Amino acid sequence: MANQHVLHRPGNKWGVRGEGNGRDSSQHDTQQEAFDAARKIAENQGGDVLLHGRDNLIRERNTYGKPDPFPPKG
Repeated sequence: MANQHVLHRPGNKWGVRGEGNGRDSSQHDTQQEAFDAARKIAENQGGDVLLHGRDNLIRERNTYGKPDPFPPKG
């Protein structure tokens, strides 16, 4: 699973950082843009998006798992 964190950055930017990574994957002008980018990664890789506020405390957590390739039949 690849959890993605949306974090406030200096210069009023917002960064997307994969859990355990040392650097941001991308930086954005708004928190919404960063959240959208993080959501795409989490949907693709399966994982959570952890949205941090300006104080860097987690405000929200959303789970995006990969679809089950073998769903149960009827």
